[in-house]
Amino acid sequence: MKNLLKRYQFLKELKQLAKENTAQGKPLCIMDDIVFKTMLSSDTEDSREALRHLLSACTHRAISKVQVTNNDLPPFHLDAKASRLDVHVIFNDGEAADLEMQMEKSTDDLKTRAAYYAAMLMAGQSRKGRKYGEIKRVYQIFFLNCVLFSKSNKLPRRYFYMEEKEHDQLTDVTEVIFYEMPKLEPKVQDILTGKVNINNLPEDEKWCIYMKYRHEEQTAELIKKLYRQEEGIMSAERAVAGVSRDYKKFVRWMAITKNRMEFEEKMYRSKQEGLQEGQQKGRAEEKLEIARNLKKMGLPITQITEGTGLPIETIEQM
Repeated sequence: MKNLLKRYQFLKELKQLAKENTAQGKPLCIMDDIVFKTMLSSDTEDSREALRHLLSACTHRAISKVQVTNNDLPPFHLDAKASRLDVHVIFNDGEAADLEMQMEKSTDDLKTRAAYYAAMLMAGQSRKGRKYGEIKRVYQIFFLNCVLFSKSNKLPRRYFYMEEKEHDQLTDVTEVIFYEMPKLEPKVQDILTGKVNINNLPEDEKWCIYMKYRHEEQTAELIKKLYRQEEGIMSAERAVAGVSRDYKKFVRWMAITKNRMEFEEKMYRSKQEGLQEGQQKGRAEEKLEIARNLKKMGLPITQITEGTGLPIETIEQM
């Protein structure tokens, strides 16, 4: 029941976003986390292919198979902080990744959050009797619409466990990757002015440009060029387009439903008003009939008025 409620809330937010974008004639923004999650987590071939290509671009590895799994990481004690991931993936031979979209700068510590999520992905593989050497590699990947590392323009930033001076790597089981997408702005301007050839960009930068600028009018042609050239981005575009079509269908369905409900409500009110009017008319006629009978019996008019509530003039005219 809890999962059903979460799913319902997610779809409700998604449909509301679609309604707003459709009304304004705007393309969906992939940096909205619900669009990001839907693009990569839907049960369609396009979503699976988009996720596989994006993960491969970020990890610099060939990814043969991906499977989106439970996004709720189980707490390890009663007071533990609950964590819900954006897109939790198991791929290849059991390795794991979490892909997070951060639309705005958080008041929380995103660096520590990334390290915590990576540790949770590792801890989720622990089983009684299993050796530590069997723990599979995990990737924590953040796409940020903000800058965390202002002293460097490097994109992406990759972090491992390393010795402080000699920089030898302790283990390759954990990798944390940050994509600070605002750092792409100068490069995108150079692309638009012809100073940089888009074909020379790394694949993960192409993905970041697609996700950050898909909804902007000035980069529409650049986005088209990207998804026409890149198979994975084309899959992502089809997935997002499918979501948009579903949204528009939903908006049309909502309009039809709203009109039907308004019509039914109008008919119901009319019926209720008719019934009420009939009841009032019936009660009035009943009072008149009682007054007539009382008058025939010779009861004083003042007493008939008190008993029926009818005016003296009405009773005198009977």
